[in-house]
Amino acid sequence: MESTITINSGRDRLMTEFQRVRQFSESLCLPLRADDFQIQSIVQTSPPKWHIAHVSWFFEAFVLPHFNPGYRPFHPRFDYIFNSYYYTHGMMHPRPRRGLLSRPTVDEVYRYRAHVDEQMMQLMETIDEKVWSELAFRVILGLNHEEQHQELLLMDVKHNFWSNPLKPAYRDDLQTASGNTRAIRWVEQAGGVHRIGHGDVEDFAYDNETPRHDLLLSDFRLADRLVTNGEYRAFMEDGGYEDPALWLSGGWALLQREAWRHPLYWEQEEGEWLQFTLGGLSPLNPHEPVCHLSYYEADAYARWSGKRLPLEGELEVVLSQQPLSGNFVDRDQLHPAPAGEMGQWFGDLWTWSASPYAAYPGFKPLGGSMGEYNGKFMSNQMVLKGGCCATPAGHTRASYRNFFYPDERWAFTGLRLAEDA
Repeated sequence: MESTITINSGRDRLMTEFQRVRQFSESLCLPLRADDFQIQSIVQTSPPKWHIAHVSWFFEAFVLPHFNPGYRPFHPRFDYIFNSYYYTHGMMHPRPRRGLLSRPTVDEVYRYRAHVDEQMMQLMETIDEKVWSELAFRVILGLNHEEQHQELLLMDVKHNFWSNPLKPAYRDDLQTASGNTRAIRWVEQAGGVHRIGHGDVEDFAYDNETPRHDLLLSDFRLADRLVTNGEYRAFMEDGGYEDPALWLSGGWALLQREAWRHPLYWEQEEGEWLQFTLGGLSPLNPHEPVCHLSYYEADAYARWSGKRLPLEGELEVVLSQQPLSGNFVDRDQLHPAPAGEMGQWFGDLWTWSASPYAAYPGFKPLGGSMGEYNGKFMSNQMVLKGGCCATPAGHTRASYRNFFYPDERWAFTGLRLAEDA
């Protein structure tokens, strides 16, 4: 269900939520060994150690000193090491070199987290009621930020382990969903002027989801489930990766440069397709949604099938009519599942849209360094909707705007078809 934590939820409720989110990050790291915390397999990923330190840095950089001018940082150089991209706040260690930092140790990072937790709980207990709303907003922003990194942590661990020739499993006790491929049901939506964006001033939303505004759409249809592995394999077997007519120029150039011929984490062994998951290497299930696709691959498949990718606004209009439930991280599968009879709307995989990530009319970023959170990335990326199997329950919503570069596919990304009605 959607989170109900707001600035009006009260101290006890927010403090409980703070502890819950912080503890869940650490629970995700329990299957890891000390050596696993250090790995950064590609530039897009970060070591688990960096993730769990960075989400503490966020509170130390943007909350504690703002409300407690006498606050002393845990370590004078952590501000440089664990800053991600906030140039208005200060300089940072280069992202591609995060995996080269053997120090601070994992133990020291956990002591850092414990220090920040103690200081945050003390602050929330004692802060004057006159500034509680301002503090509550920043704490809620920090918790949503941490939930984003919980998702990224699992994505990054998956790529780190896949890059190892031993193909180790993150966990060997993950549930496996059953189910068979069923026919797509098309959900038809009348065109006209629709309202999109986040409009509830009390419930939390990121600044890039605002303001709520009118959008003109034509009549359209959306598939009620994601494209499956079996359906995508038919595209491959029909020469989909060899036909330049199906590909945007950037995607075709990428195929030639990287020799892509199948989704990330697929491999063939004695003529059989296997797929690497957080549970290790296993036979490819044709009924599961195809995942870890770039935007270029999703777009090419849509062209091949005679359909198209949905627009961001189309996805939001239909998602807003669906129950906010699905295969999220709390289901503890950490892998997309076959579609059920009620449709496949939230969870499982982030759905590529055909819409560039850009500002809504009248968009105003947050003030200060926190304005760098979303606004400065509104260039050359594409919007995704719906959440995935690694997304914390309650973290996403119809108006939520995720965004990735079109060539990226280490994230849990998938494909939903659309067509004009």
